[in-house]
Amino acid sequence: MKRALFLSIPLLLASLVAASAEPGTVVAMDHGPGIFHKVVTEVDYAARDGDQWRWHVDGWIGSDVERVWIRSAGKIEDGDVEKAELQLLYGRNVHPFWDVLVGVRQDLEPDSKTWAAAGVTGLAPYFFESDVTAFLSTDGDAALRIEQSVDIPLTQKLIAEPYIEVNAYAQDMPERGIGAGFSDVELGLKLRYEITRKFAPYAALTWERALGETASQARAAGESTDEAALRIGIRFWF
Repeated sequence: MKRALFLSIPLLLASLVAASAEPGTVVAMDHGPGIFHKVVTEVDYAARDGDQWRWHVDGWIGSDVERVWIRSAGKIEDGDVEKAELQLLYGRNVHPFWDVLVGVRQDLEPDSKTWAAAGVTGLAPYFFESDVTAFLSTDGDAALRIEQSVDIPLTQKLIAEPYIEVNAYAQDMPERGIGAGFSDVELGLKLRYEITRKFAPYAALTWERALGETASQARAAGESTDEAALRIGIRFWF
């Protein structure tokens, strides 16, 4: 039941945004016909008990109607890769501001796991960039990830970006220390200075917290359930 609920959320959102589009509005809007691309990469560093690096890549190539998306994220602590994932997705525009995505996610660390992925990405009201993605692994595990952020220009070059990411699982995954339900949340505030539109150093205050059964498992193992960090990084795109 939980698996079906998790997997139905992106499909319901896709149906709603598609239904709200006026006839003829789902067309090549920005560039006209042709092939275009955009790949945004962020790499940042935090000094905690040891050195911690994180990366995040979000990019696509294609037209305004159909695109191939590539996404990757991960974390390195003291030279060891703690988390790493790669997504390859097909996206189709179903509304002037929304795409439906389907494809595959491959976890490389902390262990190898393959997931089917389906979701929506786009601009919610008031220009909130939103992603809602459901995952179903080859082992039958179901997960849901919700991400939202917004750019707030302070000057022509200085941009504040608050964001939130929430993860939830339909079942326990003891090998990863994850409990069923909402498992973790990350809140952050990035402040970036755009030297050019395509290159910007940034500083970020982040706070991560384990939730529910995942937090209970962390406490039982003697681990912390939350952490805050000041991160310094670089954002660039092409």
